[in-house]
Amino acid sequence: MNKHLVLSVGMPRAGSGWYYNLTQDLVVAVGGIDAKKIRLKYRLNHLLTEVNCNIGTLSFYRLLPVMVPVLFEPRYVIKLHAERRLLADLLIRMKLIKPTYIYRDPRDALLSAYEYGQRMSSQGLTNAFTPLRTIDDAIAFMDFYVKIAAGWMSSPHTLKVKYENLLEDYDSEVDRLVDYLEIDRREAEINNIIERYRPGKRSNKSQGTHFVKGVIGRYQEKLTEVQLADCQRLFGDFLTKYGYA
Repeated sequence: MNKHLVLSVGMPRAGSGWYYNLTQDLVVAVGGIDAKKIRLKYRLNHLLTEVNCNIGTLSFYRLLPVMVPVLFEPRYVIKLHAERRLLADLLIRMKLIKPTYIYRDPRDALLSAYEYGQRMSSQGLTNAFTPLRTIDDAIAFMDFYVKIAAGWMSSPHTLKVKYENLLEDYDSEVDRLVDYLEIDRREAEINNIIERYRPGKRSNKSQGTHFVKGVIGRYQEKLTEVQLADCQRLFGDFLTKYGYA
């Protein structure tokens, strides 16, 4: 097995937790190591946070300590929502990092972010989405991540995954992931993992997936004409380029 870090990157509320956990379970099944064990063994709790070992950013001071275990351990998977950076690009070209990027129609993603934030607020909890008091806040929030998405989508070394395709043509998308990770599909546990993460099989409360509705096109019912126009103004190029126009 090649020595490398698998970087599971995603647009917020685009199934990134679902895809991360699928990816990690596949990697662990063929000899990789759970990122939580890496976090504990190398005392990386301050860098790999939350249930899905999210690195936060690819800044120099965060990325280098996380790369140290690659020298001594089997490959492992961590999660990210932030932008590409020069050091990471260098390590990607050196094949020390293998990145994947999952994206979604940003109009559905921002609606999901807003609703998730509202649910957390109603329970007296906080997360990255609780400051989104209105859908207009969520539109501005998602504008930032659409720009990040464009950066990852332009990387020739990144496996790009369309959330809607993962939902509607799961088997083909899993085949792409398995090939990208250079995993032998004949390994006994692989098909069990694939079935475990099949759409409809995962519980809404499964830890680490952040998966609740996941319905395609809900924004059409929830956003006003003015909000749709704002989305077109901000995301129009992205929507057209990736088949959401």
